Amino acid sequence: MNKILVANRGEIALRIMRSAKEMGILTVAVFSEADREALHVRYADEAIFIGPAPANQSYLVGEKIIEACRATGADAIHPGYGFLSENPVFAQLVKDAGLILIGPTPEAMAIMGNKLSAKAAALKYQIPMVPGTEEAITDISEAKRRAAEVGFPILIKAAAGGGGKGMRVVDDISVFEEQMQLAVSEALSAFGDGAVFIERYVSSPRHIEIQVLGDNHGNIVHLFERECSIQRRHQKVIEEAPSSILSPEIREKMGKCAVDVARSVNYTGAGTVEFILDENLDFFFLEMNTRLQVEHPVTELITGLDLVKEQIKIASGEALSFSQEDLKINGHAIELRVYAEDPQHNFLPDIGVLKTYRTPKGNGVRVDDGFEEGMEIPVYYDPMIAKLITYGASRTEAIARMLRAIAEYDITGIQTTLNFGKFVMEHEAFISGNFNTHFVSKYFNPEERENGNEEEALIAAIVALNHLKKKNNAVLAVPPAEESNNWLKNRKNYH
Repeated sequence: MNKILVANRGEIALRIMRSAKEMGILTVAVFSEADREALHVRYADEAIFIGPAPANQSYLVGEKIIEACRATGADAIHPGYGFLSENPVFAQLVKDAGLILIGPTPEAMAIMGNKLSAKAAALKYQIPMVPGTEEAITDISEAKRRAAEVGFPILIKAAAGGGGKGMRVVDDISVFEEQMQLAVSEALSAFGDGAVFIERYVSSPRHIEIQVLGDNHGNIVHLFERECSIQRRHQKVIEEAPSSILSPEIREKMGKCAVDVARSVNYTGAGTVEFILDENLDFFFLEMNTRLQVEHPVTELITGLDLVKEQIKIASGEALSFSQEDLKINGHAIELRVYAEDPQHNFLPDIGVLKTYRTPKGNGVRVDDGFEEGMEIPVYYDPMIAKLITYGASRTEAIARMLRAIAEYDITGIQTTLNFGKFVMEHEAFISGNFNTHFVSKYFNPEERENGNEEEALIAAIVALNHLKKKNNAVLAVPPAEESNNWLKNRKNYH
């Protein structure tokens, strides 16, 4: 492998290129009209334009990626995460073009890309499943009967789904039909596939995932777990490794199950097996992500491995250089996704220019980003600015470092999730480890917090106003909260 084309953008493109450079491998960046000045374009050995700003006209067009490989002489493609990273059609396109995809086979991708076929594969190894249906449900009467058997509340889920789309919680049979129709309609709209299935609803779940690596010689290992329960809109915001709640016995069982899930499809490369953990600490298979995860740095920090380098070695035909017994957990790592979002307004995306952008430094702090001061946050892509990761000998030290790093991270011009991260790090539920995927809805109420802060602000305003009036009769004016969000101010311009 001499030259890798990175079929992605932003922080993940840079992260892949840095590992490739350390391995002496040349890199090619692809870029859309919106990313002409992006950092990954400047960093790569070569860069090639692939189309207009919208992703469906550039980063999501597989044929353009293949053409870029041919034009630059790249012999391998790293898809990163998102975009084409879990697209089996693209994986087959790469294979047919005689190129190397740094990822799993198209067959493994296809099986694990559908929740029903993934469940069927995992069942070969008796992996624990949430009680429910093992096939798509289309007949309403049959669906109602099966739902009654499973017991309410139940969860209707899209077979091809993700990110909470095509998902409905149903508490009572009287609204089942309506909710099923909504789930099918949303699944069709989002994924072009209306297949849905039913599961028992786990009311207080924790989201635990296991990192796996498999080579082309039959070796598969797990790299322990990541706790991913702090979420908004069913999407992760904060992750940590290891989980504060798993015992060594549960960790070992989950790890073995994750390896078996990967083995069920002869998995190669880096992948993640996701589980939900209920209040009784029983775990159930959820799905498998057939790519590198956003949160992979926390695993790297506790294992000392570079997952991108391992992916490249595996794709080059090398066998894993370590066994399961060689792997140990060292210390604790936490990641905060720094999004251009406004937590005070339901995590709405924000847009604008990074007027100030200064990252934290120091021992145990890592920042994976793709921006610099003065750059604009484009409206076309995921609003993540950076991943802020801290590492410590203990969870307590990692939390303390995260708080210090958040305080040092200086971003102006847009709203971000930094203050939300501070809120989580200081919350008793997070500190104690007693939390689940409902953390945001249960504890983070911006209205209450805003009202609580209003009293302090009012007192400060009165004191300041009296002081200014004594000096020059000045009048203080405080803009409405909504005006601080650029996306809200300009939302009529975006569709």
